[in-house]
Amino acid sequence: MLAVAPVQVEVNTGIFLIDNAFGFLFANPYVSSLMILAVILLALWLVLASLRKMLLRGSAVPAALKMKVLMITVPKASLKKETREETPENTQEEIGVAENIFAVLGGLRAQRGLKHWLLGRTDHFAAEIVAREGKIYFYVAIPDYLRDTLEQQLNSSYPYAYIEEVEDYNIFSPRGAIVGGYLRFGRDFIFPIKTYRKTESDPLNALTNALSKIKADAGAAIQLVGRSAHKRWHKKGVVVAKEMQQGLPLSSALKKAGLGNFFDRLGGVFTFFFGFFKQGDKKNQLGRSEEIKQLSPMEAEVVKGIEEKTSKAGLEVNVRLVVSAPAKPAAQSHLNNIFNAFSQFNVYQYGNGFVAAKRVKVSRLVSDFIRRGFVPKYSVILNSEEMASLWHLPLPSSETPNIHWLEARRAPAPTNTPQAGLLLGENVYRGITTPIYVKEKDRMRHTYIIGKSGTGKSVLQSNMIIQDMLNGRGLCVIDPHGDLVDGVIEHIPPARLADVILFDPGDSEYPVGLNMLEFHSPEQKTFAINEIINIFDKLYDLKATGGPMFEQYMRNAMLLMMEDPSSGSTLLEVPKVLADANFRRYKLSKCVNPVVRSFWEEEAEKAGGEASLANMVPYITSKLTPFVSSDLIRPIIAQQKSSFNFREVMDAKKILLIKLSKGKIGDLSANLLGMIIVGKILMAALSRVDVPESERSEFYLYIDEFQNFITDSIAIILSEARKYQLGLIVAHQYIGQLVKKNDASIKEAIFGNVGTQVCFRIGPEDAEFMAKQFAPVFNEFDLLNPPTYSAYVKLLIDNNNPPPFNMKPYAPKSGDKTIINKVRDITRQNYARPRAEVEKEILERTRIGKRPAAPTPDIQKPKDN
Repeated sequence: MLAVAPVQVEVNTGIFLIDNAFGFLFANPYVSSLMILAVILLALWLVLASLRKMLLRGSAVPAALKMKVLMITVPKASLKKETREETPENTQEEIGVAENIFAVLGGLRAQRGLKHWLLGRTDHFAAEIVAREGKIYFYVAIPDYLRDTLEQQLNSSYPYAYIEEVEDYNIFSPRGAIVGGYLRFGRDFIFPIKTYRKTESDPLNALTNALSKIKADAGAAIQLVGRSAHKRWHKKGVVVAKEMQQGLPLSSALKKAGLGNFFDRLGGVFTFFFGFFKQGDKKNQLGRSEEIKQLSPMEAEVVKGIEEKTSKAGLEVNVRLVVSAPAKPAAQSHLNNIFNAFSQFNVYQYGNGFVAAKRVKVSRLVSDFIRRGFVPKYSVILNSEEMASLWHLPLPSSETPNIHWLEARRAPAPTNTPQAGLLLGENVYRGITTPIYVKEKDRMRHTYIIGKSGTGKSVLQSNMIIQDMLNGRGLCVIDPHGDLVDGVIEHIPPARLADVILFDPGDSEYPVGLNMLEFHSPEQKTFAINEIINIFDKLYDLKATGGPMFEQYMRNAMLLMMEDPSSGSTLLEVPKVLADANFRRYKLSKCVNPVVRSFWEEEAEKAGGEASLANMVPYITSKLTPFVSSDLIRPIIAQQKSSFNFREVMDAKKILLIKLSKGKIGDLSANLLGMIIVGKILMAALSRVDVPESERSEFYLYIDEFQNFITDSIAIILSEARKYQLGLIVAHQYIGQLVKKNDASIKEAIFGNVGTQVCFRIGPEDAEFMAKQFAPVFNEFDLLNPPTYSAYVKLLIDNNNPPPFNMKPYAPKSGDKTIINKVRDITRQNYARPRAEVEKEILERTRIGKRPAAPTPDIQKPKDN
């Protein structure tokens, strides 16, 4: 009992004191009023806090919807400077350009006021590194009103970057596990982390390498949601550094700045409010010695790091990590790898480092990730240098696999791009889409298209041809495969069906006649013969196989036949006039050209007789046999009268479609017919000299894979046909096709005369040459890498070439596939003849010469003076 008494007395005493205290408080009206006011204020504060919480949640989604998601890509090869070594200094310089961006964003005035306190700030942005679908992408999400500011900074820091507004991405799968978390500082925010300026390599590599391990069926994101920090954050770092330099220990300096752990901060508050009651030297009370203490090396480093961090623009940042994978163990493994990659930023002795935030609710984390919300609870303060260390665009030296690089650079369309004309495609540059037109007068300077197979050459040509047909222009398409012609036929306007001529050697039942030796004037006669000689030279390399003798006999044989077209003057008659003496005598009986007659009577026959002539015949006939013996080609080239007149086709603005399907008629026959048609069109264009230039209608000649049809006519068209309103559009795969037997005349004619050049993806050798054409905007690396259906264009505008730019042709739409049958029927009806009728005519002509030849007319020779 005695042992309990003292305890009972103490309890009673405590109760007595509490009762007296409450009695005193409630007995004092001033104190009781203050307490009631405090309770009311506390209640109001709780209500206001609840209201603010609801308003913040309600305004988060609208704010997220106003953010624009920008995907940023940079080229890998085109930015790399071959002569520049990859040194730590160069790496730091390249990373440093990103610091300028965050310095501007961190220097923006932080939103303040009651509105932003209640509804939340909307001036935050998100810099993200995302692994999805097996690739690593770089994104920035920014409020719409800050977009221009960000893009200006990105464009100035990364002039070759491509910024594209995209739909928001999704790294989550319907069935899978999601893990994630926040990173916080292990110490107070004034302490710096290790930045790119303190490392010898790019710190981004560790982060992207961790993301590169994530497979296509999973996804992950490093999301840095930042906003400009209030300027007071600078003051705390300045206070700590200043106090330490004056001898105050670090712990006391943190208390002085209101930092440190909870108890340190609480002690600092009491010191601030009650310190003035105490007398004595304040310096001694705070632990400062009478004399300034010399800083230790570690303390000096601490001060230096704090000052360096405080000297730059600061941002409040949420470092958020999210991983989605089919199974939770895999997701957790990826998350650990990413988290471990952040350990490279830790400064253990005198700096800061990242630690994982505890008790993070995954569902709330995912919600904040999707809407890119800023959560003050998990914020850290990073300066612009630290932010650039965590996020910047990849450097060309990065060897991390799966980074989504910009395949090729882009450039804006010229400011004076025509607003009307033929629509080639569109230029998309930094969110601005510009339609690309070419004027009609500039088209007469010709168009050159080069690119590998399947890159989009036919798509561009199809769009141009379809527009020409819709606009009522005359044109000819020479297609060595047939797909291009089949595609454009579907789009022929019904009103123009009567204008179409389909020349298809594969239609053996109704052959369309094409006599290569047909002429309408003496000039055309000489032109046709020279063209045939040139064509056979291209096909067989006559200088190596036949020499001057081939040309001499071939030329005189054609001249002899053309003296009497009624008895046959086609390629079919060339072997016959050489080998059949009766037929030759019959032709001589009709010949009035003394030079031709003299060659056959005095040189060919008398020099060695028929035996000598018989030895020459095989050299010539062997070159003609593949054509005259072909059941598909013979009915075409053996018709005495061509089915249509090329001059009429041009003047009447008709649509001539040449379908030379090599799979049906063979390479040699397709090349022969194509070169003949090119020569015929040139001959028709030159004949327009009899019409004033103002009355000559435009006519466009499209030649796909035009290296198959190269003759001297192409060079003439490039240099002179513009005057006769003939515009050439040629396409092929590589420049080597333009050089035949070391003859680069066509190549020189192309690049010396063509006005508009369009370059799709090409090979290394061509890129080296074409880079000179597209310099200084694009280089050979760009020409090697444009995506399919994208090209670089050097557009002629008013006879001037502004800087080149990138362009994407419009994808052709599907047309009416039934039109092909209508076009074929119209061509058969108007231009073709039944095969049996053609063969009958050929048979009748072959009988000429088997009957006795008519008497040879006497031709008086000129007397010698």
